[in-house]
Amino acid sequence: MEISASTRLLAVIGDPVTHSLSPAMHNAAIRALGLDAVYVAIRTPAAALPPLLAALGAVGGAGNVTVPHKEAVERCLARKTDLCARVGACNTFWTEQGELVGDNTDVAGVLAGLKHLGVDGAGRWLLVGTGGAARAVAVAAAELHAEVHVLSRDAARAQRFADWARGRGARADAARGALQPDVAINATPLGLKETDPLPLDPARTHGLAAALDLVYAPGETRWVRALRAAGIAAQDGRELLVHQGAAAFNRFFPAHPAPVEVMRAAVNRALRA
Repeated sequence: MEISASTRLLAVIGDPVTHSLSPAMHNAAIRALGLDAVYVAIRTPAAALPPLLAALGAVGGAGNVTVPHKEAVERCLARKTDLCARVGACNTFWTEQGELVGDNTDVAGVLAGLKHLGVDGAGRWLLVGTGGAARAVAVAAAELHAEVHVLSRDAARAQRFADWARGRGARADAARGALQPDVAINATPLGLKETDPLPLDPARTHGLAAALDLVYAPGETRWVRALRAAGIAAQDGRELLVHQGAAAFNRFFPAHPAPVEVMRAAVNRALRA
């Protein structure tokens, strides 16, 4: 890949960001289509977020957002899609006429991840987390008419999130008492490091049929491995990554359909390394 003054800059921004496979996935797609662009990861502390977004907008940049900035970026956009506004979190942005425009492709990714897991959306979901990724899960639950129970280390925060989710059409409440969900979803960053505690002890749930971890890691996350050992169907966030990435790619390059299989192969290759 040759980089010149005409090369378009795309980036994933977050803190941390070294774990992100978005550069590997998008650069594989860019190479496959012969596009003059490059995708990089930029570690972005909170204080650097506004000037970085301004700079990317000024040079016609585009990209994605990961933890912990999805909600903050949504507030920085000049324009946003209706879905981005509904979620209140942005994971995909691009430039139009010198202005940053944002969308949320995580909702599509969550729906695709659940479908890949064989979950049709019916029944009770236990959602672990209350950040930007959790917002996408709540909106996905509203679309599938699922019942969402929100679990957080802070009970008041869980209740506030459930109140917010109900305002977006979800049947939501804070998780209380014995946990008996059909599906559990981890929307926290726990699992990025092998030493992280499990987001949810498999022994705490009864009747759990399936679980989706939005985190991905080589060899899968420790939570996914623990769930499978307990006989529960589980998968990490790689399919979500591919599908939200393909939707984002179509925003970046609307004249070029995303090469989904190329992107999936790049992700799987990176997770085997």
